[in-house]
Amino acid sequence: MRLRTGGSVITNLLVFALAALLEIAGCFAFWMWLRQARSWLVAVVGVVSLIGFALTLTRVDAGFAGRAYAAYGGVYIAASLAWLWSVEGQRPTAADLLGATLAIAGAVVIVGAASRRAGALLP
Repeated sequence: MRLRTGGSVITNLLVFALAALLEIAGCFAFWMWLRQARSWLVAVVGVVSLIGFALTLTRVDAGFAGRAYAAYGGVYIAASLAWLWSVEGQRPTAADLLGATLAIAGAVVIVGAASRRAGALLP
């Protein structure tokens, strides 16, 4: 059974945002386990989060995985900076924010162009 998001650019970007949160949380759990000597249970939570990330990213309404991953990359960059600020307490620099803005613009271009191209969306 294939669950689809509906195909709108906004919906796809929201799915990307959720996927980014799950991926960053999962990787951060491993960071804490291996670099901050946290319990192995933290790594288990990380594995669950990374599984959720993989499942979530498949819900993007794109005809090709590579295009979905390319667009996701822009959202991931912005989400990583949000994590940096909200979880790690480090305020992003002006260069960080400019880079994230450019990355999001690229993601919007990729997703928007794909949604207008014939055959790019799932049947």
